[in-house]
Amino acid sequence: MQVVFRVDASTQIGTGHVMRCLALAQAWHDTQGQPIFVMTTSVPALEERLKSEGMQVVHLTTEPGSLDDAQQTATLAHQFGATWVVVDGYHFGGEYQQILKQSKLHLLFIDDYGHAEHYYADFVLNQNISADEQWYNNREAYTQLLVGTRYALLRREFWQWRGWQRTVPPVATKVLVTLGGADPDNITLKVIQSLQIVEVEELEAVVVVGGSNPHYENLKMAVQDSRYPIQLQQNVTNMPELMAWADVAISAGGTTCWEVAFMGLPSILLILADNQRAIAPELDRQGIIINLGWHQDVTIEPIGLALQESIGDRPKRETMSKRERELVDGNGARRVVSEMVNMLP
Repeated sequence: MQVVFRVDASTQIGTGHVMRCLALAQAWHDTQGQPIFVMTTSVPALEERLKSEGMQVVHLTTEPGSLDDAQQTATLAHQFGATWVVVDGYHFGGEYQQILKQSKLHLLFIDDYGHAEHYYADFVLNQNISADEQWYNNREAYTQLLVGTRYALLRREFWQWRGWQRTVPPVATKVLVTLGGADPDNITLKVIQSLQIVEVEELEAVVVVGGSNPHYENLKMAVQDSRYPIQLQQNVTNMPELMAWADVAISAGGTTCWEVAFMGLPSILLILADNQRAIAPELDRQGIIINLGWHQDVTIEPIGLALQESIGDRPKRETMSKRERELVDGNGARRVVSEMVNMLP
């Protein structure tokens, strides 16, 4: 059985929507059939990744999220013989869903904060710890909710790490910096600068950026000038290995939260987008991560101070790691596919 994923990525949108759709597509591909990604934007590095995973990529020439977009997506789904369409993005609303349902398609709608005025999908999936079922009161009687980190979508490269146990060292000297695939405001540079004010022997860092990051050359210069050794890596496919290597992460408050949680990696979060505003504070409240708040309000010094404190506080890092592992078990994508398949006759 084939499934169509309608999702976009760009410097403004970021890559998180596509990457979590990839996780679900991988789980579908393993047992059901070939996923087709339908996009209005073109991000070559991302598309290469999708194709290398056995996915097909098709482009639309229409206004993203428009009713014409919905109609073209429905037509494509029928042409490919797909029974399911998965939609992920804040530019898709209630009418968009309605058109797909009226086209006799099954629909999974991936959501973060209840942005649509009404929900017509068969399933609404919100994988976040902050998910509130009341956000979806305006939904059809048949619409089912899949909410919470039980459904966190982790890509295939993480699955083999189930059961892996982290050793928490007395002093954290290995830092992973990962602030999304785009980072248009170049918060990564601010974090690199914050590393320079940390006082610890043998500190080293790996900084991961996506292919749509427009500041790569600028970051290369900053890394070369660093007082500590820093590796700058782009378009990585070995994120679990990097998370296993690291003792602490400085991360954005989006999709990566569930990856670091699964890997039990103590993390300091910066909120980079509106959809992260509810996630990071709740994770902080439960003692799972350290939330520094909205990126524009955070200067270099507080980032460096938070890292300095975390580096030396082994008991706190041990507690954070334990609570993270309890939050995400790595089976979310398979659970969602199971729900989708069980709905079919």
